Amino acid sequence: MSETLDKSSLLFDTADWDFETLQHALDAIEDIALNDLGLNIYPNQIEIISSEQMLDAYSSHGMPLMYRHWSFGKHFARDQMMYQKGYSGLAYEIVINSNPCIAYLMEENTMTMQALVMAHASFGHNHFFKNNYLFRQWTDADGILSYLDFAKKYIAKCEDEYGLEEVESILDAAHALMDQGVFRYNRPPRLSEADKMAKLAARAAHEELTFNDIWRTLPNQEEDDETAEERQLEVRNIKLPEENLLYFIEKASPILRPWQRELVRIVRNMAQYFYPQKQTKVMNEGCATFVHHYIMNELYDQGLIGEGAMMEFMHSHSSVVFQPEFDDPRYSGINPYALGFAMMEDLKRICEEPTEEDAEWFPEIAGHGDWRAVLKDAWANYRDESFILQYLSPKVMRDFRMFAIADDAAESHVEVAAIHDERGFRRVRERLSGMYDLGMHDPNIQVVAADLEGDRTLRLRHDVHNGRTLSDQTKEAVMTHIEALWGHEVVLMDGDKEA
Repeated sequence: MSETLDKSSLLFDTADWDFETLQHALDAIEDIALNDLGLNIYPNQIEIISSEQMLDAYSSHGMPLMYRHWSFGKHFARDQMMYQKGYSGLAYEIVINSNPCIAYLMEENTMTMQALVMAHASFGHNHFFKNNYLFRQWTDADGILSYLDFAKKYIAKCEDEYGLEEVESILDAAHALMDQGVFRYNRPPRLSEADKMAKLAARAAHEELTFNDIWRTLPNQEEDDETAEERQLEVRNIKLPEENLLYFIEKASPILRPWQRELVRIVRNMAQYFYPQKQTKVMNEGCATFVHHYIMNELYDQGLIGEGAMMEFMHSHSSVVFQPEFDDPRYSGINPYALGFAMMEDLKRICEEPTEEDAEWFPEIAGHGDWRAVLKDAWANYRDESFILQYLSPKVMRDFRMFAIADDAAESHVEVAAIHDERGFRRVRERLSGMYDLGMHDPNIQVVAADLEGDRTLRLRHDVHNGRTLSDQTKEAVMTHIEALWGHEVVLMDGDKEA
């Protein structure tokens, strides 16, 4: 085949791109993603943005619609300074867990990078968002964009009605409690289907309540009797202890007005939306990185991209999955891209070319052959903690040179607690898995009592884990925010002792 014919078969042969080239590349990537890998995705929506718009998206958690808050501007100013001074770069893309799945691509990207990030975001992340059980259970991809639009408009109306400072004080307090404003295990109590239908029918005449009770469009100053009775019923149905502080405050606070409760609800819903992403960093990025690596290699094997594009891709990919050594100035912990990609490549190897060690450690999948099914099952049914505990192999532990250290604060020396032997591998895997358990890092603070009929005292309990108590400075700041939302005395106990 002549060089001219070879070039004519390429999707692109320069760094420049236009929308027609993007579409051809997207079609080729989609063919491999759907017909070879068998991915199950939301419809894609791809948008091209500038570096300034990317910085703006950074500041608002990557969301295309977001209410105003001073913290977003603070993040924008910091990121802009770091970028302009060359201290940090920008992501090549941002992807949103929504239906359709929205991917923002930087206009400064070369065509090779546009192809890479479409494979990474529009198919890797997209598949993970749609299929992983945490996202299916806790997020609403169909409704998030509409809800963000509602939240932005509602908060703007509140600012006009009650003033910026009043709104900001509620948002500040709610933001301070976002980590304790999620349901980790139990969903909130729900109305029965019959009650829902009766409620909707009763309010159908009101245009602002066409959808359901979350779409209140008027920031009401006072609570009507029906709403107050309904809320009190919800409060009585809350079984203590309650892990979601924002939920309890939203429903039971003696002082919050209806519009203030709505602001707390908005922040709580946003915290819940992002909670699965905190639990699946290794898996989500590992899935997307594995998918883009497979697709870009397949494009090359099919003669659709050239050697120059492949060299650029490999340079970028190797930078993404680079894991600095522990004594490297760049080391900041385990790179989730590196660990996730390595584990998923390793699962593919175990399915295709298992060793005796693999057969002993993973008898269900060793030599399975259908690595696509194995990976898709893992992507759907695990989070970082359980994925590592189930699938981290001795080979990956050797490749990353992992070992476990027992660090006792009462001792002057540390002990190497696990090395590369049978027992050591299992202990290393268990220890690493524990590092991705949010329960090991986020304080477990629960509502244990609330005197709603008497002096309105709210009692919270912090369950101390591994002897780690709360920082006095942080505790005082957060308690101030809780008291502002509750309006009466708040008591925090460490275990059974008052803090």
